[in-house]
Amino acid sequence: MICQGGKPEATVDRTLDSKVFKGWVETDSPWTSDDETDNAKMNYVNLRLNPERYTGYTGDPARRIWDSIYKEKCIKYPSEDMCQEKKALYKLISGLHSSISVHIAYDYLLDKSTDLWGHNLPLLYDRVLKYPERVQNLYFTYLFVLRAVTKATDYLEQAEYNTGNPEEDLKTQSLVKQLLYNHKLRSTCPLPFDEAKLWQGENGPELKQEIQKQFRNISAIMNCVGCEKCLLWGKLQVLGLGTALKILFSVDRENNLNQQFHLQRNDAIALVNLLNKLSESVKFVHEKGPSAEEGIKQLRSSTVQKGAS
Repeated sequence: MICQGGKPEATVDRTLDSKVFKGWVETDSPWTSDDETDNAKMNYVNLRLNPERYTGYTGDPARRIWDSIYKEKCIKYPSEDMCQEKKALYKLISGLHSSISVHIAYDYLLDKSTDLWGHNLPLLYDRVLKYPERVQNLYFTYLFVLRAVTKATDYLEQAEYNTGNPEEDLKTQSLVKQLLYNHKLRSTCPLPFDEAKLWQGENGPELKQEIQKQFRNISAIMNCVGCEKCLLWGKLQVLGLGTALKILFSVDRENNLNQQFHLQRNDAIALVNLLNKLSESVKFVHEKGPSAEEGIKQLRSSTVQKGAS
């Protein structure tokens, strides 16, 4: 399948090593619109063969997807009378949007004739850096997801990572533990997000149902994406964000996870991959943001001087 007007960079590589890969069974998630119990409709994809990058999916089709998401009742631009939970939800969607834009700018097809890929700093500036709120929301989303991961330490540490490749499975378990018990991370950011301030009002249960419904709608909107690789990463990261909300919604008044809380395998995969993508975005913005902004200033200065001469 080739999407977006025949652009091969938008196609998902479905290569799997069937000799060492073993599938798994999921139960349906209340946070997505898909029937995850229907194995006939589910596909296993090696994400390492399908990096999040520029795909050529641009213009009105992509804009309509994001417009539809932001038009959801809970995702409207925050106003003064909006509750903290809905303001947080807007920031999360905006932060995810910013992260996706950062990854497009990070790995961009600069020259199709020579298949040259690299950083597109003007695009990074135009889509993210030019808007301080988008950068702030990116950091907010990163901290929110980081808090969810640390909150679910016990579950992620004990999660099943068995794919049939013992060497890779052991490596995965080791990397997950390194993430969960990273001393530098714990010391520099002991409480990245205080969920105790949210979801605890008398309308908490109704709010949870409302936000779950909005996330199912967003997941359904993602099905309309006309680019296979964009669909892959879009749905994966929406599930990751839904999983983060699921975790922090499950915290009781003593700030502990409810005993009934449970993470499915796809939840864990989506959550950890989302944290990875957000951390990469934050790192790229931190490292390249100043040079991108300086480059734009120099370009504008040069344009003004040429115009004056």
